[in-house]
Amino acid sequence: MPLLLNPQNYISPQMDLQSKEIMEKTIRFFEDKGLASIKEDDQASRWYDDFIKFIKKEHIFSTLLTPTGYGAPDSRFDLSRVCEFNEISAFYSLSYQYTYQVTILGLGPIWMGDNEKAKHLTAQKLIDGGIFAFGLSEKTHGADLYSNEMTLAPTNDDGVYLANGGKYYIGNANIAAFISTFAKYKDTQDYVFFVVDSQHRNYKLIKKISTSGVRAAYVGDYELIEYPITSDEILSSGPLAWDSALSTVNVGKFQLGFASIGICTHAYYEALNHASNRLLYGKKVTDFPHIQKIFTESYARLTAMKLYALRSLDYFRSASDEDRRYLLFNPIQKMKVTTQGMKIIEMLLDAIAAKGFEQDTYFETAIRDIGMIPRLEGTTHVNIALVIKFINNYFFKPMEYPVIPKRDDPADDSYLFRQKAGKLASVRFPDYHLAYEGIQVPNVSIFLEQIELFRTFLEQASPTPEQLKNIDYMLALGEMFTLIVYAQLILEDSKLNTISLALLDEIFNFLVRDFAQFALTQISNYDNSVQQDELLKAMMKTPTLNPATVQTLWETEVKPLLGVYQ
Repeated sequence: MPLLLNPQNYISPQMDLQSKEIMEKTIRFFEDKGLASIKEDDQASRWYDDFIKFIKKEHIFSTLLTPTGYGAPDSRFDLSRVCEFNEISAFYSLSYQYTYQVTILGLGPIWMGDNEKAKHLTAQKLIDGGIFAFGLSEKTHGADLYSNEMTLAPTNDDGVYLANGGKYYIGNANIAAFISTFAKYKDTQDYVFFVVDSQHRNYKLIKKISTSGVRAAYVGDYELIEYPITSDEILSSGPLAWDSALSTVNVGKFQLGFASIGICTHAYYEALNHASNRLLYGKKVTDFPHIQKIFTESYARLTAMKLYALRSLDYFRSASDEDRRYLLFNPIQKMKVTTQGMKIIEMLLDAIAAKGFEQDTYFETAIRDIGMIPRLEGTTHVNIALVIKFINNYFFKPMEYPVIPKRDDPADDSYLFRQKAGKLASVRFPDYHLAYEGIQVPNVSIFLEQIELFRTFLEQASPTPEQLKNIDYMLALGEMFTLIVYAQLILEDSKLNTISLALLDEIFNFLVRDFAQFALTQISNYDNSVQQDELLKAMMKTPTLNPATVQTLWETEVKPLLGVYQ
């Protein structure tokens, strides 16, 4: 089955008929609407009421986002199909994916809370076509939970509270059926999650605050003024509310990687079609070797994104209190997959140049939207800071686990809503060498040599106490570690979703180069000991360059993509 989404010849990986029909109907909706209409709505910042009506008519959100036991009998929160819908919707516009992802975030604290009445009411609102919102970030301090200023104060009426405060940069704030809102009890300062109705008279929608980015979406600023809250609206309190905030982000922001993949895939088709049909100096643009290299490498990077995302999905769906490896793989999904998307769009733009900025193209929106994704409350440095917490266990405390299979089975992923928070030092990993067993590919072998040098660096020339305190230094080191984990999951999934050896070699060609670049950054920007410098210089390896590999990929895998999607 092809890895890259092609709506004009699409076969959903889902096993059940209902899931397949949801994906096929969604594709038909967008294909019937057409690029010109999508672009017109985007440029006019027009709210996508037609999409909301389509979601309601086909019961899409209610089917995909309601856990088993609530709502319709056939609903389940199956992360495999949740992510597939993310990729499809983003393929057409990040605005459509955005309303879906924000709904997922808004639902998180509800499904994770202990208010059963609110859960059943939410299930019904989904059936009625409702969308949801996540009221976490605030204007003066973003998503810093410790600095949250929204309060919930008790009144003289037993069991009644009044909510006061504002939330900022909140998607779907205009018509959300429920907004899961994070706050503190005014008297105890304990954390609390409660839901509010965007149409309530004590809910003040101040303004739409973003017209660049996801133009057609509504990203709002709202305030609660003496908003009455009872036990019916309180989702969770204390540690459960805190854990719900963190775990919801784990689920919701994971979708960002699939959004980037969808955008890059559409942009790739459009760029290849344009370059192949444009003449320059009497030759097709794609006849120039450097253009072929751009399309071949960007194809390899896009495939790697998809391989990593699918494999990290397997780990997330298989998570348990005993196996929380997803806590390393998820931030890399949010950070590395999405920044690779930025790299691909930049490369493709070099191939098609001014064409990419024309207002009638999909590419014009891709240029604007792709850079937003890594920055949607999931900045790169925040994710790397989380990732480096796992370095020691990853390299030096291996532990045996059963092999995680390909998880495309229809199942309700209920663990997502009862994740165990904290205690990252307890998360263990198997020997990373297992992923490399049985693979005899030149650039894979070179990358493994770089990994062993990095491990030696940690063993024999580990960061000094001063370097450990230097956040910039550790973040730069974290880039190399991130690439090591990224490569591991790519290798694992290349055995489950088989790719050619030529493509695998080209993927590790750029991984070797990227790793060497990070090592150079570490040398040229920071003070290192003599031994550290020597090891970092040794990591600056060059990949095996085989022009025949690039040519083979161009002829057998890239060139055949010409015209497959218009």
